[in-house]
Amino acid sequence: MTSLEEIQAPVHEHIVVFEKRFRTAMKSSVPLLDKITHYIVKRKGKQMRPLFVFLSASICGGIKEPTYRAASLIELLHTATLVHDDVVDDSNLRRGFFSINALWKNKIAVLVGDYLLSRGLLFSLENDDFELLKIVSNAVREMSEGELLQIEKARKLDIREEIYFEIIRKKTASLIASCCACGASSSGSDAETTEKMRLFGEYIGIAFQLKDDLFDYDSANNSGKPHALDIKEQKMTLPLIFLLNQSTVMEKRWIVNTVKNHSTDPKRIALLIEKVVQKGGITYSKEKMLEYRQKAIDILNTFPESKYRTSLEQLVIFTTERNK
Repeated sequence: MTSLEEIQAPVHEHIVVFEKRFRTAMKSSVPLLDKITHYIVKRKGKQMRPLFVFLSASICGGIKEPTYRAASLIELLHTATLVHDDVVDDSNLRRGFFSINALWKNKIAVLVGDYLLSRGLLFSLENDDFELLKIVSNAVREMSEGELLQIEKARKLDIREEIYFEIIRKKTASLIASCCACGASSSGSDAETTEKMRLFGEYIGIAFQLKDDLFDYDSANNSGKPHALDIKEQKMTLPLIFLLNQSTVMEKRWIVNTVKNHSTDPKRIALLIEKVVQKGGITYSKEKMLEYRQKAIDILNTFPESKYRTSLEQLVIFTTERNK
């Protein structure tokens, strides 16, 4: 599999410039805030979102000045949602490092999230990037709706397959979709091309989440995600939904009872996972993941061949074949 560094190579110099500009965009005259934003910037991950922005812009009309602002806007608003998520989830770790709320407590973390959100909004308005702001704001709205829909359905564990796909489309895929749409829009593309790239990103996002869900059933995964975490958190993912759909009324009762009341019992969870595998839940989910991956590649193939298109295709494959 092609490495992320190789995939990034055609736009590497643009990513370097973006990182400098993003650090500037995060700065504040308040010393505490500046200290916290510096901590955030130092611990940024693989830069997947900016990579989608710059590669999408490259295959459309080329990277332009608004492309850098698009990448910064997405990172600002996304970082704000992550800071708030850690407070909501009472999480003390983010990518192996202490979260903002773990180091500076919830009140400060919420205020930092608010600051980043407003910084992103002002950053766009100062440059009249109304279309970019519209795309990203819509993604943040959908992410919130997806989270709330998941919480609502988790109470009854009655998620149907179409509801599951609606949740991951909103919760995960909408952000990657906004990266690709912003990249296209920032390059000067028309509405039709921008929508085509948004759909491309949505398909990748769904495939990405399906891959992430499969890690839950693999005790040997290197993702850093604890084994059977989704089951313990009573999240209904596609392998489990598939199992429910293949089960009798009595079997369904046992499955629901296990997830609701015995999610910390290792033997019972091991038996549940065994049933998922036996009934074909893992195979079915992998097939769906590859189906969405192919949909994304089919859209890519409507663009002229170039090193940027090749990198995007490799990035699609990377998201579905990664081991973490």
